[in-house]
Amino acid sequence: MSALTRNETRRRLQAFAKQWENTTREHADAKLFWARFYECFGIRPESATIYEKAVQKIDGATGYIDSFIPGKLIVEHKSRGRDFTKAFTQASDYYTGLKELERPRYIIISDFARFELTDLRTNTVHTCGLAELPQRADWFSFLIEGDEREILEESPINREAAYQISKLHEALLRVKFKGKDLEIFLTRLLFCLFADDTGIFGENNLFRRIVEASREDGRDLGARLADLFQVLDTPRLDRQSNLDEALAVFEYINGSLFSRNGRIPAFDYDLRRQLIACVELDWSGISPAIFGSMFQGVLEEHDPDAENRKGTRRELGAHFTSERNILRVINPLFMDSLRTDLANAKSSKPRLQALYDKLPMLTFFDPACGCGNFLVIAFRELRRLENDVIEALWTKQKGLLDVSTLCRVKVSQFYGIEIDEAAAHIARVAMWITDHQMNLEAAERFGTTRPTVPLIDSPTIACANALRIDWTSILSSEKCSYIMGNPPFVGYSYQSKEQKGDLMLIFHKMHGAGVLDYVTAWYLKAIRYIKANPSITVAFVSTNSISQGEQPAVLWAELLKYGTQMHFAHRTFRWSNEGKGVAAVHCVIIGFGLQEGKQKRLFDYSDSIKGEPAETIVKRINPYLVDAPTVLLDKRRVPISADMPEMIKGSQPTDGGNLLLSAEEAAQIHNNDPIAAKYIRPFLGADEFINNIPRFCLWLKNSTAQDRNDSPELRKRIKAVQAMRLASPKLPTQKLARVAYLFGEIRQTDQPYLLIPSVSSEHRVYVPIGYFEPEVIASNLVFMLPNAMPYHFGILSSSMHNAWMRTTCGRLKSDYRYSNTIVYNNYPWPLNLNDKAKIRIENAAQAVLDARQAEESRSKANHSRSSLASMYATGAMPQELADAHQILDKAVDAAYGYKSGKDDASRVAYLFEQYLELTSLLPTERPKKRIRAHR
Repeated sequence: MSALTRNETRRRLQAFAKQWENTTREHADAKLFWARFYECFGIRPESATIYEKAVQKIDGATGYIDSFIPGKLIVEHKSRGRDFTKAFTQASDYYTGLKELERPRYIIISDFARFELTDLRTNTVHTCGLAELPQRADWFSFLIEGDEREILEESPINREAAYQISKLHEALLRVKFKGKDLEIFLTRLLFCLFADDTGIFGENNLFRRIVEASREDGRDLGARLADLFQVLDTPRLDRQSNLDEALAVFEYINGSLFSRNGRIPAFDYDLRRQLIACVELDWSGISPAIFGSMFQGVLEEHDPDAENRKGTRRELGAHFTSERNILRVINPLFMDSLRTDLANAKSSKPRLQALYDKLPMLTFFDPACGCGNFLVIAFRELRRLENDVIEALWTKQKGLLDVSTLCRVKVSQFYGIEIDEAAAHIARVAMWITDHQMNLEAAERFGTTRPTVPLIDSPTIACANALRIDWTSILSSEKCSYIMGNPPFVGYSYQSKEQKGDLMLIFHKMHGAGVLDYVTAWYLKAIRYIKANPSITVAFVSTNSISQGEQPAVLWAELLKYGTQMHFAHRTFRWSNEGKGVAAVHCVIIGFGLQEGKQKRLFDYSDSIKGEPAETIVKRINPYLVDAPTVLLDKRRVPISADMPEMIKGSQPTDGGNLLLSAEEAAQIHNNDPIAAKYIRPFLGADEFINNIPRFCLWLKNSTAQDRNDSPELRKRIKAVQAMRLASPKLPTQKLARVAYLFGEIRQTDQPYLLIPSVSSEHRVYVPIGYFEPEVIASNLVFMLPNAMPYHFGILSSSMHNAWMRTTCGRLKSDYRYSNTIVYNNYPWPLNLNDKAKIRIENAAQAVLDARQAEESRSKANHSRSSLASMYATGAMPQELADAHQILDKAVDAAYGYKSGKDDASRVAYLFEQYLELTSLLPTERPKKRIRAHR
């Protein structure tokens, strides 16, 4: 019997599983099958086993055991797909017929594809498939002389079970073990948990046995772990010759994972129990992408020292990208073209060889890598593609492939920058874990693989501020192939002083940069980085705000100076992530570079921006992510379309709430103060208008000094407004204290007007608007269109205008944020409109208003409350109103001469063409700010 290492046994089992994966016949192949199985454990079958041993059963008949090792094992072998229950009964009869000394502890039933191992001493049954044998090698350790350890069962891990480690983390914090020592310890622990269940250490459960062999009170566990970590960092030849056998069996890890000095916590009973709860889980199937996100969340949620880190990561950008979203980045960035190369090369060995040689030369860079999710998934996909290439190149080679040298894609091809040291640690470990998982996949596919340990190759993960470090110090532009990632999303209103400083460092003093999201700095830095190597392509996940509102004009005015080209884009989709919470944010993905892409690919999400996208091959992609000319919309003071009324913002109180009234307060004033009651006016913001919430204000613009002095209510409220304004740190607000009876900014029209809410739910197909008399005071949260005609109502209520709004407006969280200067003033109204088309729109607009009135009347008759929110709720619009809007859309489309699709992208692409035609007719000196357009 040969003395084999556990990893050698696994290697042999991998080759065995590959060799026999298609065998089905019992009698023709079973004997050789079991001979090869025993050889995986160093057993010479001809000397150590007996085939077809005759046994006299209880009924007196003679049976024959398929394979037998006295005192150890009975094997009953059946053809593929046969019932194991009958086979076990047959094996049990043989067991009874054997002499006492020959009776074994184990029975194996197999049909080539399945294995069922029964431990007769513990009465436990373990099952696995042929391909799983390498991972279950320790089940059969009894075949090696004197080694009959109990099989340790583990609970399968899942997202909830994995949070068991957070309990250990909390327990460690309670005993004041924290900071960098805690992060290093938990990172090493993560590797040990995974390695213990996947054969990296050799035999499974070696780490578990170290933990479980410690004292129940845990007092010696810290010292045991310290000794283990030292052993894992020491090559076998350099270890002490008298080392404890329980430690000596561990493989050498290397990779600097265990080399850095770090304190080990002192354990007690509770801490030991928490660690045992972790090791009892089965970590073999863990996804490093999921675990990295979760592990970072554990550190941030419970560690008081990590509060600053948590504060920055809370700002959307550090929500961890799901695997599905990562694939949405890397597939169009590089994986799709590599897969196409493989498909086109399968009939040509030289082309296959060229692709095979290309893969290990590619390099991947994530300059905001977090816990390494992008690097992990990209590495995994590249390894799987390499396996496909290896199979295509050598598929006709006889025998098993020795892929130990054929697998050439390595973690050292991957680079990252991460500001959080703990996340950088996790990213490295996640890559090593993925490497081992890919080695196991290769072994399952080809029968052999390359060894995982000692760790020779490492990813390069720099712990630094990506916006302040020189990227070429991490990876030179000449050696880089692709840049990818999910940089922080932080909006300009939420940026810290340091983040604003980072942004200004990249954009210098560029006009308008103050409105940009934090993520945009990565776009500009990436373009500057790839200038030295224009073959590099880039793709980032970003909030959709960078393709809406003010930001596209500011960002792309700079990017276009470098000749930036968009290659692909995912239009707005709902965010999903692998952390414990789901971020309430909408995202886009933009792929770009300095060279013209072979194909422009646009991905659109029609199912309420959820689900899977529809892909369209387009001629161009502009900064608003539509197939249209590259138009950059600046803020405009007046509409580009001639003779359109000016849209103005409502009045801003700046009153601390003292001039605003609820319905109850207004009624009370009517009853108690007739002077103040003369000045009560209805007051509407976006929320009040859409949800039909009654609200009022004291409108004192035309009030007399006598009334303000004689009214107790007015005196009290004006005094409160004065105190609030004087207490403000803003000088303009302090000056307003002199006229404390007036709104801070008065813009109310003296004409009937159309009210447009500044903020509206993302879920509405149409933003509801409505008519009001000048006595209704519009707040600063709505816009007014004085003297608006039914024609104006019709256009602004149409799908055409709403599609433009959704594309060009800003966002408040995920809600639409309407703008008069960007959305309305840049909107191209129909050109050369004839009277007939205009009348048709006006009639259709009135039908929409009539349908609303009819619904309101029905609600009153049924004593129920009606609102525009309920009328325009998704999927709940009254049929009469829905029909009226459909007729209005047809009328507006006809006025534009529009005959394309009903989707937003098609409509907006058409409107951008109209915009260019309109702006070409404008006098060159008309706007103060330039309107930039690039075809």
